[in-house]
Amino acid sequence: MPELPEVETVARSLVSGQGAAPILGRRVALAKVAWARSVASPSAAAFARRIAGQQVQDVGRRAKYIQIGLDQDTLLVHLRMSGDLMLGYQETPLGAHSRLQIYFEDGLQLSFNDPRKFGRVWLVPDPTEVYAGLGPEPFDPALTPKRFHSLLAARQRQLKPLLLDQAFLAGLGNIYADEALWAAQLHPLTLTSRLDAAQAALLLRSIRAVLKEGIRRNGASIDWVYRGGDFQNHFKAYQQTGQPCPRCGTPISRIVVGQRSTHFCPRCQIVQAA
Repeated sequence: MPELPEVETVARSLVSGQGAAPILGRRVALAKVAWARSVASPSAAAFARRIAGQQVQDVGRRAKYIQIGLDQDTLLVHLRMSGDLMLGYQETPLGAHSRLQIYFEDGLQLSFNDPRKFGRVWLVPDPTEVYAGLGPEPFDPALTPKRFHSLLAARQRQLKPLLLDQAFLAGLGNIYADEALWAAQLHPLTLTSRLDAAQAALLLRSIRAVLKEGIRRNGASIDWVYRGGDFQNHFKAYQQTGQPCPRCGTPISRIVVGQRSTHFCPRCQIVQAA
């Protein structure tokens, strides 16, 4: 599933134009919904009717959602397992699995391509109704090291599952959690309440550093769905099972935590028992 850096990269590509044309300032001529369940809200028919005539005001990201601000509503896209957004001047749907097409007045098409059909789009007057329950953004200035430490200390959970909890911290996923924990030299099974202020501050810095590097490298391309990223060539722990740790040379280990593959260095990242 695309994580924060991959979603940020897609959002930025809509601003740059992705080799076709940027969508900022463009007015929607019509929308076609090929698979109704891709539209989470409102109904597919209401979606097509309401979005027509609206103009794109801004493009951004919240957590793993792409946010497209229109002059009346907000269009939200969650790519989930296999979703992608494609731009191009073509009358027929872009992509072999296009579930939704938005055509702008000059013929530019924005296609939501989603082979596995897990992705969803929303057209809502207020995006906060969709964002309810999300935790803070990793780059939120209000998320100070002191605040982060207090949030960790208030919970009695293992580090890795908590970092994946979108209600705790929005946007982090399996790849960047493993990379951040490796950078902070923290075992994924360490209880959050065991971290002192210095460790919490280092973890927050590590999270931000790996996310920034992921964004700089246009995310990670690790399967057939998301393309164009380079961060997979710079993994320190994720999917590096058996490879030498870049820090100490010990082979990277893999365990399953909360049904998710988890990669760490058994020498550098020692679990802190309760």
